[in-house]
Amino acid sequence: MLMPSVKPLGELENPSEFVARHIGIGEADEAHMLSVIGEASRRALIDGIVPRSIARSQGMQLPPAVTEAAALAELKALAQKNRVLKSFIGQGYHGTHTPGVILRNVLENPAWYTAYTPYQAEISQGRMEALVNFQTMVTDLTGMAIANASMLDEATAAAEAMTLAKRSVKSKGHVIVVGGDCHPQTIEVVQTRAKPLGFDVKVAGSAAEWDAALAGDDYFAVLAQYPSTSGRIEDLAADVQKVQAKGAAFIAAADLLALTLITPPGEWGADIVIGSTQRFGMPMGAGGPHAAFMACRDAFKRSLPGRLVGVSVDAHGHPTYRLALQTREQHIRREKATSNICTAQVLPAVVASMYAVYHGPQGLRRIAQRVAAYAAVLAQGLKQLGCELTSEHLFDTVTVKAPNAAQAQTWMERAADAGMNLRLSWRQYVGIALDETTTREDIDRLLSVFSPLGAARADLWAGFEKGIEPLIPAELRRTSPFLTHPVFNSHHSETGMLRYIRALSDKDLALDRSMIPLGSCTMKLNATSEMIPITWPEFAQVHPFAPADQLQGYKLLDEQLRAWLCQATGYAGISLQPNAGSQGEYAGLLVIQAWHASRGESHRNICLIPSSAHGTNPASAQMVGMQVVVTRCDDNGNVDIADLKAKCEQHSDHLAAVMITYPSTHGVFETTVKDLCALVHQHGGRVYVDGANMNALVGVAAPGEFGGDVSHLNLHKTFCIPHGGGGPGVGPVCVVEDLVPFLPGHAAGGLPVNGVGAISAAPLGNAAVLPISWMYIRMMGADGLKHATEAAILAANYISKRLAPYYPTLYASANGHVAHECILDLRHFKDTSGVMAEDVAKRLMDYGFHAPTLSFPVANTLMVEPTESETLEELDRFIDAMIAIREEIRQVEQGAWPQDDNPLKNAPHTAASLMTAEWSHPYTREVGAASTSTRAHAKYWPPVGRVDNVYGDRNLFCSCVPLSEMT
Repeated sequence: MLMPSVKPLGELENPSEFVARHIGIGEADEAHMLSVIGEASRRALIDGIVPRSIARSQGMQLPPAVTEAAALAELKALAQKNRVLKSFIGQGYHGTHTPGVILRNVLENPAWYTAYTPYQAEISQGRMEALVNFQTMVTDLTGMAIANASMLDEATAAAEAMTLAKRSVKSKGHVIVVGGDCHPQTIEVVQTRAKPLGFDVKVAGSAAEWDAALAGDDYFAVLAQYPSTSGRIEDLAADVQKVQAKGAAFIAAADLLALTLITPPGEWGADIVIGSTQRFGMPMGAGGPHAAFMACRDAFKRSLPGRLVGVSVDAHGHPTYRLALQTREQHIRREKATSNICTAQVLPAVVASMYAVYHGPQGLRRIAQRVAAYAAVLAQGLKQLGCELTSEHLFDTVTVKAPNAAQAQTWMERAADAGMNLRLSWRQYVGIALDETTTREDIDRLLSVFSPLGAARADLWAGFEKGIEPLIPAELRRTSPFLTHPVFNSHHSETGMLRYIRALSDKDLALDRSMIPLGSCTMKLNATSEMIPITWPEFAQVHPFAPADQLQGYKLLDEQLRAWLCQATGYAGISLQPNAGSQGEYAGLLVIQAWHASRGESHRNICLIPSSAHGTNPASAQMVGMQVVVTRCDDNGNVDIADLKAKCEQHSDHLAAVMITYPSTHGVFETTVKDLCALVHQHGGRVYVDGANMNALVGVAAPGEFGGDVSHLNLHKTFCIPHGGGGPGVGPVCVVEDLVPFLPGHAAGGLPVNGVGAISAAPLGNAAVLPISWMYIRMMGADGLKHATEAAILAANYISKRLAPYYPTLYASANGHVAHECILDLRHFKDTSGVMAEDVAKRLMDYGFHAPTLSFPVANTLMVEPTESETLEELDRFIDAMIAIREEIRQVEQGAWPQDDNPLKNAPHTAASLMTAEWSHPYTREVGAASTSTRAHAKYWPPVGRVDNVYGDRNLFCSCVPLSEMT
């Protein structure tokens, strides 16, 4: 007989240990929160919120939860199915050394990877300084006037450059001419993006075709790779003059490392320059995430897509950083937006900028010179072996033309046997791209591949010890300086770099310090065990276009994760290729278009979108060539079904889709969602369910079951990939059975193209961060994931209930409950005190909190989403801060403090502003500091005062601040 104290082995083994680590609310806390809300149990709460008509009939069929150690071991075994060969494939992806000080203190540091998009400038100064460094690095190296704060990848940056050119030039043509020696994945993505906009892509496969295309009058833009994908360096200045004489734009896809040695495009007249910063310290990771860039001439700056960090001043006159010209962006311009991009690649951009800061101009030039020297040695050795090279002028890539296809294949096989990947193009051309990691031993092994005797000449290096001229033509060698700002010339010791990184991160407020209660953005725990695998060599050091037999680990990861996400969503098929939520939206709408076209109904082009929708929805619809028709919402924030019905009937013959967010953007489970779906289907349209609020659905309801046809997910929200300061992201597109054949393909990556072509540069998009979501699902299991959803809903309702006497919740269901987020109504304070929601947002910084989502979807409100990962203590600390701020508003309402001089209007308060000799405000310094006794020892001090947004836009400056202006 077992002793009463003896526990079952299963309980001791505790396979679901991670669930309690992910969910911050324990049993006792849950009981207390339910009592505050007035519900008997979590089950009763959920049953009263989620409409029974959409509740899941059965649970998710997922593997049972395992411990963190077991999940890591299982994933390690999967990773080891990848074969890590030394890749010389190039094609925009290269080996690189991530400096240890950057790897440990940025890429693996939660102070950087758990930060949110820097919309709240005052608490984002560190990452914005890093992004200004990025912008300065790009403008300096490209020779252009202005650059944005990163793009999603090089191929989509090229596509964005295409549309920027179309908006900005005089030419009325509808053709873009693309050099055939551009990266093939770039050509493919440009073709995908051009088709729905009615643009023709003319690929010039030879010099004669290129000259003939440029002589025409039908194009608005030209795209060329510099150096080309096969390695050629050509003088493009004369071509630029031809193109600009036709009123068209010249787009250069450039390599930043090469630009340290070759003439930058800005100096030979390019209008737009795009490319990737991957080789500046970010591992290949089977395709991403990597920060792409876009730079342009000054005249184009107000149409430049993506984020732009600018310099302004704060309330004390000090230089500060902020996101500039946001009126260009999709969240404001909606279907009139220049792009649908809602995320960037901030974390990889920070890595790239730190790489430039650490190495400085001399270090970057030395790295580039070594690469170019090795390429010259390799070229010389190949010539001695009798090989025919395709170009005399090159930087890092040598391409050999084989006598025949059989010989080319032999070289490829010999290289693979020696542990190396080369690139085979057009069956007869073998490319070898060198990089920062290339060694003398690599050159010897490469030459052995091409040697008839299977061995390189032993005396090859002796003749080059004193140096070798690079194969860059004299007239195209760079003479202009770059990276002259002190920031790129001051932090070259590890001690100096470490302290610089720490100084920047100390300025920011991220999840490692406090709760970030952003509605719609789901800032949940990014667990350490989930993050560990992304830097494993088996995942990090793999080229996206390596042979398929080397990517078996990624193949299994892709298959398993897609199967699990299908279980979570109720859909039949998923593509993980889209590398942001906005790209998932775009892909989903293309899938719907392709399905209509397959039925002979290409004329269906009307997309119905509720007025409350996130700005990416109408922007995405516009990008695929659909016409947006806005439908009304009722007084409770729900889709107005009567208006939707009228619009469906009005546009029945041309209805393509409806885009809704569920639960609604107002934070409510709408009870009529199944009727809405049926109505749209009745009129021949398909239903797109935006996955932004999936954290309220996993385990309790599934869009693919209650009527959705397509959804995108935000793995950087619901499935724990960190926001990284605004990127990276992953936006899988999920579809029902009859739409599966139309999911995105990728010809360059070996995926068949049936309906929709490549969406991202790499077949698996941001593949390197997919292990994060795999780990999360594996450690949570079906029960844990459902518990997480219910805990998130519980936390939101707890906040809504406790704050109701102070800030009423704007929208709720009939029983007064909300979904996983709630909108706090602050609109009446404008009349009673002059206080705006923005003032409350700024004052929360003094209390050590990032603000909730400001003025979306309703102006002068705050949307709060606590997530399941926060503890009751942290929830209460936020609630206490909000109550304290309400009492401060009351002081203004009662006349104790003037409407223009009070803690809210003057927030945030810096330490320096509170230490001035004279204090003229009607409240004390202690009140200004908002230093609560429970957290006084850990007080966060905003580094700058309130930023002047208007000044920043009127005086646009987007590069490093001159040292003379820093105080």
